[in-house]
Amino acid sequence: MTEADARRLLLVHAHPDDETLGNGATMARYAAEGAHVTLLTCTRGEEGLVLVPELEHLAAHREDRLGTHRETELAAAMAALGVRDHRFLDTVPLPDDAGPVLYRDSGMAWDDEHRAVAAPETGPHAFSRVAVDAAAARVAVVVRELRPQVLVTYEPGGGYGHPDHVQAHRVAMRGAELAAQDGRGGAGWRIPKIYWNALPEGMVRAALRELAGTEGAPAGWTPDGPLPPMVVPDDLVTTVIDGSTWLDAKVAALNAHATQVTVEGDTVLVGDGARQPVVGIEFYRLVQGTPGEPRDADGRETDLFAGTE
Repeated sequence: MTEADARRLLLVHAHPDDETLGNGATMARYAAEGAHVTLLTCTRGEEGLVLVPELEHLAAHREDRLGTHRETELAAAMAALGVRDHRFLDTVPLPDDAGPVLYRDSGMAWDDEHRAVAAPETGPHAFSRVAVDAAAARVAVVVRELRPQVLVTYEPGGGYGHPDHVQAHRVAMRGAELAAQDGRGGAGWRIPKIYWNALPEGMVRAALRELAGTEGAPAGWTPDGPLPPMVVPDDLVTTVIDGSTWLDAKVAALNAHATQVTVEGDTVLVGDGARQPVVGIEFYRLVQGTPGEPRDADGRETDLFAGTE
């Protein structure tokens, strides 16, 4: 690593576009500030919806070439964010690999209350079916190589319950554990700080009250009802990153993921028909390590690397 790479951030996500929706402003900020930002993507999103009519033929139920196309979308998104190091988990080699490995998008479905559940059928390469330790060993290789001070991934519920997000959480956390021991990739490395993506409950419920009865209200979300697991009590949100200066980069990266999301004004339309605000403020929950300084008026960290240098 060079002096410019003194700060190292690793993000583990399930599919292309997840990183930009959840962490795009954070990634752009740290890349612009000279940190070494690495994205490790677990699948190519082969089962995703296709929002571009002229590309519908790529879908899994037709030509099944969406994964290859989404690789190009991800590359364009990373260029927009200034991230030069992005990898797919199944390309990380292990000594006992008998041949090429494929981690494929597992797909998902919605239940009657619009909660994400497993797809009725998955193929043999579905990421959600992979043995956790086998995939985690690949994460560990990358961690030992990069020695990141910070890891970002999903909370145990996978954000909103997608099986691949849940699996990505398990694999990332187990990979961090395995990486603490010497192995392929180098000497053992214990990641100083691990964060889970989060949204503060108070902010989300206030937004839902404003959206109640409008087309933009997400299905299954109500101001006073249950919310997805990424929405946590305000006091569990430890860290807020202001990437507003890099909001244009986040928007450009979202536009690169054209088959999956559509930016309209200051909102983004996602595959299930819901609209999300496009913002440069992103929230996190610190689950390993010690909070550092500086803090904002609510006592939250304002730098993922705080206390690691």
